[in-house]
Amino acid sequence: MAIFESANLTQYMYDSNSKGISYTAGFFILIAFCVAGLVIGTLLSIPIWTSMTGKSVMAMADADPADSNAFKVIQAVSTMIGFFIPAMVTAALMNKKPSKLIGFSKKVNSLQVLLVIAIMFTALFASGAFTYLNQHIPMPGSWKPFFEKLEDQYFKQVNAIMQLRTYSDYFIGLVIMAFLPAVFEEALFRGGLQNFLTRSTKNAWLSIVIVSIIFSAVHFSYYGFLPRMFLAVVLGFIYYHTGSLWLCILGHFFNNAASVTVYFFGSKGALKDVTEEHVSTGLMYFGVFALVVVVFLLGVLKRISPKQEQADIPLSDIRDKAPWEIND
Repeated sequence: MAIFESANLTQYMYDSNSKGISYTAGFFILIAFCVAGLVIGTLLSIPIWTSMTGKSVMAMADADPADSNAFKVIQAVSTMIGFFIPAMVTAALMNKKPSKLIGFSKKVNSLQVLLVIAIMFTALFASGAFTYLNQHIPMPGSWKPFFEKLEDQYFKQVNAIMQLRTYSDYFIGLVIMAFLPAVFEEALFRGGLQNFLTRSTKNAWLSIVIVSIIFSAVHFSYYGFLPRMFLAVVLGFIYYHTGSLWLCILGHFFNNAASVTVYFFGSKGALKDVTEEHVSTGLMYFGVFALVVVVFLLGVLKRISPKQEQADIPLSDIRDKAPWEIND
């Protein structure tokens, strides 16, 4: 008999702070708010763009690096309105303590922090194996021009934002392109979507995979889809087994900050299209080795993390199960 089919399950559906909205409903409410927020954020980007650049809205498509500051502000505003606010509003509709529901109030210890940094550092190398795999997925010839155009647009926009010439630009870049996206995206994808879907389906790994696919898809980068999905799965595992959104934010920030730092201290030039960066077989094997290390470190993080103490769903009952045992 499934571990969630006991007669006592109903007592965990809502805690004393719940407002009675189911997690299934919360999941779809959050998606609806997110769509609405992205629309509002897009509309707000118009006056921001015109006031900061004096250019027409059509000029945004050119992604001129000279308009880097405008792109930075637009990104911060649009992600806050499209990701962070919907997550917090939905949590507030569902629970009297929205920050606790999402995972902002969960305490962490120094060993967890060190492990998360080590995991994300190793994951940077492990993602090379997924980049190699992504590059070798067979693709119909008729599709290639579309995905290459999409990739060119993506990196053109990133290059327009990533204009870091001074140390002041670098530190501002860490805030705008590393810290804020980490907070806003983790609140939505881990604290909101994954959290609600796990509580609704009682299947943690299914929820992690689904949300990781969504996370990677919204970045509109085909050639970076699998490595970005892999990093999202790692963050999803961290969230599920620690309950702390701050650890996910730390991991996400570390990943983003590494890119900003390499760009600033390395090339300081135009970003190269990943379709032109062929991952060698040697790097692929190194990535596989790094992946083994990531899995090991995640296991250590799981073992040293305190049991979840959530009244609404007994996650502690399933957190020690292997993925294939969750529904047994």
